[in-house]
Amino acid sequence: MSNHAIHHVTAVTAQIEKNMEFYTQVLGLRLVKRSVNQDDVSAYHLFYADGAGSPGTDMTFFDWPSIGANRTGAGTIALTSFRIPAGSLGYWEGRLEQAECAPERGENSLLFSDPEGQRLELVGDDGVGASSAPWTAVVPAEHAIRGILGVDLESARPDATQRVITEILGYRESAGGAFEAAGDRSYGRLRIVPSVSGRFGRVGAGGVHHVAFRVENDDELNEMMEKVEEFGLRTSGYVDRFYFHSVYFREPGGVLFELATDGPGFASDEDQAHLGEKLALPPFLEPRRREIEAGLKPLPDAFVRSDLPAKPAGLLSHLHSRANPMLFT
Repeated sequence: MSNHAIHHVTAVTAQIEKNMEFYTQVLGLRLVKRSVNQDDVSAYHLFYADGAGSPGTDMTFFDWPSIGANRTGAGTIALTSFRIPAGSLGYWEGRLEQAECAPERGENSLLFSDPEGQRLELVGDDGVGASSAPWTAVVPAEHAIRGILGVDLESARPDATQRVITEILGYRESAGGAFEAAGDRSYGRLRIVPSVSGRFGRVGAGGVHHVAFRVENDDELNEMMEKVEEFGLRTSGYVDRFYFHSVYFREPGGVLFELATDGPGFASDEDQAHLGEKLALPPFLEPRRREIEAGLKPLPDAFVRSDLPAKPAGLLSHLHSRANPMLFT
């Protein structure tokens, strides 16, 4: 079975400080990379992950303060699901209630929203296919988020979307109607949600920009790019993001997909112990550092450095730029 599980999910925020507060101090993720959108250097690109910045654990955000609110509909990602240890639902239900997130309890899950309305889910599992290093600065190790389980795709063409995720990505339908990818190093789940709104969605604050799937290295990335193009879909071609290498394409149901290599990784230009503490730029942007830094607002250290005290979840406020014009970003 395929091992093209989730590499990362990239979403959009218009309130970067509240976003940092929520994902680091409520969800307890580590800010492992503070960089910029490489196609719009006026915007931060923040990466939250486990303690090591492991592939498969990253929830990332573009900071576009002037963008409108996300509009749900066809061609969007309706839900992102995180993996937590089996038996931790009670802990997380209490934590999310303290943060005024109003979690909805399922049989083995909790549904809730982030401060800008993005729908999220915590799912208890037994760690199958797990490869993560839990970050314990805020949440105890026995309850810490283990990574991203999968996403729900609101497709304009569910049958065509299913063909892409099964014939290209190698997912297989499970007994519950979801689609699964499993390998020695990862496990992922996709669910296709037919659009019921009668409209196409529009990505904005509180929405997901794209989902990325894991490939091992450049050889596999190029093989997968050929496979996508032979399927009849247009790709971005090979893109060097420095921390990983990528290929982008839009699946027939309207969602932007990315294929991303596991390496080189976030420690390529920072010490592992100090990930995310300073603005990191890939080498091709380094000559523009002074210009780029001048266009960015400072971010609070309290949500970045592990040697500063965490803010109690009960003190957090839970509040329910422009869009990137590039098709592939």
